[in-house]
Amino acid sequence: MRCLVSGRVQGVWYRASTAEQASRLSLRGWAKNLSDGRVEVIVAGDSRGIAELCGWLWEGPPGASVSGVTVEEWTEPVAPGFETL
Repeated sequence: MRCLVSGRVQGVWYRASTAEQASRLSLRGWAKNLSDGRVEVIVAGDSRGIAELCGWLWEGPPGASVSGVTVEEWTEPVAPGFETL
């Protein structure tokens, strides 16, 4: 899945917290800051884990203020592990 997270999500440890959650759920992918202020999260793995992470993205870490999460299908290969880019 590809999730685009908007709101106050840069400069608040959003990517690092997302990586922690994804690793806890044994998911793979990455979280990356976009130039427009959003965070892009690419995630692959168990469907229940993905659903849990997508729900968590609405909350984020303390200090984040999420105003929207857009979810779409991602068909490109995803390497093992979860990175912050």
